[in-house]
Amino acid sequence: MSHPNPEVTFKYVVAPDYNPVYINGAHGGVSPRGEIMVNFYIERLPLPDSITHEINLNGTIGNETASNPPDLKTTLVRHVDTGIVLTVENARIFHAWLGERIREAEAIERAKPASPSPTPPAMGDGMTH
Repeated sequence: MSHPNPEVTFKYVVAPDYNPVYINGAHGGVSPRGEIMVNFYIERLPLPDSITHEINLNGTIGNETASNPPDLKTTLVRHVDTGIVLTVENARIFHAWLGERIREAEAIERAKPASPSPTPPAMGDGMTH
């Protein structure tokens, strides 16, 4: 079968350490060279280095009495794992491509039947320290 226009086939080579990551934020700007820099992060609560609990008279773990670092409850972490640098032209192309994926995802979401609201978990369910 002949094609009216020349064709090219792209083959994808995936690095052995390829590891997609979840992100929920980005920080960046324009570099001194005019390139667009984007650093992706996941924003989360910090993990403590240590937590101290009192021991109840019956030997069970009681209330938390200290944590390290001390500012644990007033801090958020933005863990930056990866970033990209784009030329302005490539940023425009990526912007258009991403816009198409957003429109596709929105169309899929609109086509889903309405689902009932989730039932809250029963008391006592869930994780504890």
